[in-house]
Amino acid sequence: MPKVGMPAIRRPQLVEATMSAIDEVGLAGASVALISRKAGVSAGIINHYFGGKHGLLEETMRSVMRELSKGVQLRLSITDQNDAKARILAIVDGNFDGNQVSSKVTKTWLAFWSHAMHDPTLFRLQHVNERRLLSHLRVELKKLLPPERAQFVAQGIAALVDGIWLRGALNPQGIDTRAAIKTIEDYLERQLHDSQP
Repeated sequence: MPKVGMPAIRRPQLVEATMSAIDEVGLAGASVALISRKAGVSAGIINHYFGGKHGLLEETMRSVMRELSKGVQLRLSITDQNDAKARILAIVDGNFDGNQVSSKVTKTWLAFWSHAMHDPTLFRLQHVNERRLLSHLRVELKKLLPPERAQFVAQGIAALVDGIWLRGALNPQGIDTRAAIKTIEDYLERQLHDSQP
C-alpha cells in the first residue's frame, strides 16, 4: 500500500505510467526509472511512497480492480432488479468493459497474475477479485436456481470469463468482447434449460 501523503494527482499518473511501461516492455523491463520518466516524477518518489516497483504494481492493480468493480456496479445499477439473467450478463459485460480489455490493462493483468502466484499480497488481491465475481454471480443465479446449482453455474461462468479473457489477451487481435459475451450467454441458457424440471 502506498504511504499516506502521496498527492492524489500523482497517483493516477504513476498508475498510468506503470501500465504504459508494462505494455511497452513487460513487467521485467518496466524499471522504476522508466516508470518515473513516463510519469514525470523522480524515481525517489516511487521508492518513497510505494517501496519500489512491487508496491507500484500492487497500487496499479488496486486501481484496475476499482475500475472493474465500478464498471460492474454501474451496469447493475441500470439493470432491472428482477431480471436475474440480464443482471448476470451485466456482470459479464462489466468484466469485458473496453477499459479492461485495452492492451495496456490486459498486459498489466497478465503480469499481475504471473506474480500473484508467488506473492502473498498480490495473491490476496486476486482472491478478493475472484470472490467478488463469484459473489455477484451467485446472488443472481440463486434467483433462478437452487443454491448448490447456482454455485456450480457461477463457477462455470467465472471460468469462462477468465478463460476467454486469457485467450483473448494472448491473441494479437485482442479480446472479442461480443463473441465472449455471446459464448457465456449460450452457456447460461443451456444451464438454465438443463435445470428446468
